[in-house]
Amino acid sequence: MAATAVRYLRSVGAAAAARPAFDALPRPVLRTVGEDERLPVAPVEFRRVLGQFASGVTVITAHDEEGGGPAGFACQSFASLSLDPPLVVFMVARTSATWPRIARAGAFCVNVLGADQGGLCRAFAVSGADKFAGVDHAPAPVTGSPRLRSVPAWIDCTISTVHTGGDHLIVVGRVEALGAEEHGDPLLFHRGRFGRFAP
Repeated sequence: MAATAVRYLRSVGAAAAARPAFDALPRPVLRTVGEDERLPVAPVEFRRVLGQFASGVTVITAHDEEGGGPAGFACQSFASLSLDPPLVVFMVARTSATWPRIARAGAFCVNVLGADQGGLCRAFAVSGADKFAGVDHAPAPVTGSPRLRSVPAWIDCTISTVHTGGDHLIVVGRVEALGAEEHGDPLLFHRGRFGRFAP
């Protein structure tokens, strides 16, 4: 198995206590969608067309000290945002029960899933269950967020900013450390199904 390459982007010695918690519902107060902002097409058609865009799949995790430990959810809406400073972004539904726990932690780890990890994704996509049951994980090096040991890549982040975006929140994270295996194909999501690269 290839060794994980780790690159620290700031001192590992940064005090975890200095990380601020973020409001789960950032100010200004979230509003409902105005009549002039409503989708001009049916939601089913919106999902069908946008489903043509293939994406990777991740599990976003955090360690919520006050809320009883590890928290996480499956996330398809993830992307790199900036190289200097190093930023990534993920989107989460405003109705998410997991987001307030991540906001309270002020940090998160992006676990990029591999081609054979559809089952792991499904486990983190459900609510009300112990998502970490039987899942081997260790603290990420800077923030202590759960890093799933079986994933081909991970990105350890502190929350930088949170923006509103319709029925979702846009969470920007500053990359503090990251690592990846030298080999391994990603898990893809396309038209409502998991897939992988064909050789």
